[in-house]
Amino acid sequence: MDYTIYEYSLLIALPLMLFIGIYFLSGKTPEKSIFENYLRSRRIMGIALLLLAANYSVHFFFGIRFKNANAAILMNLSTYFLCYWLFSSALTTLLDRFYITPRRLRTHLGLWVLFSVLSGAVLFLLPEGTVQKAGLAVMAIWLVGYGLFLVRRLLLAYYKAVRIFNDTHSDDIGSYIKWMSVFTYWAVIFGVGCGLLTFLPDGYIYIWILSSIPFYIYLFHCYLNYLLFYEQVERAMESEITSEEVILCETAEQEEIGKHDKPSYHTVIAEKIKSWIGSDGYVRPGLTIKELSEILHTNRTYLSEYIKTTYNMSFRDWITGLRMEYAKREMMRHPEWTIDEISKASGFLSSSHFMATFKEKEGHSPAKWRKSKAGNATVGQD
Repeated sequence: MDYTIYEYSLLIALPLMLFIGIYFLSGKTPEKSIFENYLRSRRIMGIALLLLAANYSVHFFFGIRFKNANAAILMNLSTYFLCYWLFSSALTTLLDRFYITPRRLRTHLGLWVLFSVLSGAVLFLLPEGTVQKAGLAVMAIWLVGYGLFLVRRLLLAYYKAVRIFNDTHSDDIGSYIKWMSVFTYWAVIFGVGCGLLTFLPDGYIYIWILSSIPFYIYLFHCYLNYLLFYEQVERAMESEITSEEVILCETAEQEEIGKHDKPSYHTVIAEKIKSWIGSDGYVRPGLTIKELSEILHTNRTYLSEYIKTTYNMSFRDWITGLRMEYAKREMMRHPEWTIDEISKASGFLSSSHFMATFKEKEGHSPAKWRKSKAGNATVGQD
């Protein structure tokens, strides 16, 4: 058989998608109840990949694009619309376990059926020419708009999670879910590209097939890598993101507090924080604002509002700043300590995180900063 580059590209992409899809559905995870949400997300993603693989299989084994171009376009549009929903749902549910509801499921499945029916009407009932092209343009705009709507919903969930982590945890929990943001922007480019490339001439259609290979490899890598950190992130979510209603109530309470000019409890909290800072309590690893409020015997919402109002920064940035100053003092006080020992003594998540944070804030690595300060001290003594 004389394979074209289009068929070769399908031959490369199809086995990869089948492998990843089947693995996502059947691959094992630690036998802990906390991994149920991760497993649900991965299975939804696996279903999406297998649907796309089924689409590729029809193209590869039956050559539908060359036999009936309109049928191929309809199949592609319908598949992409449904997979947009599955992809976004898989990722969003990692950030918001309450996202997939029966009502939302019915709504999006109904939209998929409506989109598929209307696309079929455009392709098979409208006369070929300007009218049909205009109809296809409308369906393409609908598809892209739908995808962007889902992306916006996912990014809102991502930024909300990062904001809450920063306001409640001293460690950079948000760094563990950063891959979702990177993947989402890549998915926008890839997803929109796939929708548009569906209408390319046959000789160029292999482009969107080959472009899917690095995309799916990156997705596979991200899900496997996230399994290592998922438990830590999920426990943080369980303690802070119990439901959207709780978050909204807490936000409203903080906004109400912020309307007053320096509430009376500020003075009490300020004195307690001053004493706590003097005892270097901020170097405690894994510190959360909930734990700090218990240590200071104060209301967590009041403490959060005080930190934002007084220091104009999130809880994590405030704690990081205190730890940075502590690390500087310890580097000068103990020149024999290694950077790893300094980072542990200062309460940082890891030495790599400490070095990255230090360089970002100071413009130099910890070792270079300590060397320059030691040199200045020597010159001063001379």
